[in-house]
Amino acid sequence: MSTTSDRRAARNRRHLRVRKNIGVSKDRPRLSVFRSLKHIYAQIIDDTEGQTLAAASTLDPEIRDQVAGLKKSEQAKVVGELLAQRATARGIENVIFDRGGYKYHGRVQSLADGARGGGLKF
Repeated sequence: MSTTSDRRAARNRRHLRVRKNIGVSKDRPRLSVFRSLKHIYAQIIDDTEGQTLAAASTLDPEIRDQVAGLKKSEQAKVVGELLAQRATARGIENVIFDRGGYKYHGRVQSLADGARGGGLKF
């Protein structure tokens, strides 16, 4: 087994452990984060229905030009702000933050700060 698959499996185990402790309800959907080496993705998911309510990433055409040339943590903050804007447009204010098995620092923390700055509460 390669170190890449070991690392991915360890993150998946951490993610499941984090998800187990998150109590998700209809009025508080889950804000899930995925981070790759180049991009960061976030979506607000209603787990009772199994539907994505809002999503944003560094690949979105709205912010693609805006994030070009920024550091990755600054890009994550812009993504968080865009996600919060889309969520409030759909009437979502309260969410539960799911860090996805990643440590709460760097890009993940920047995304959370951007979402809080955009008006989401968690």
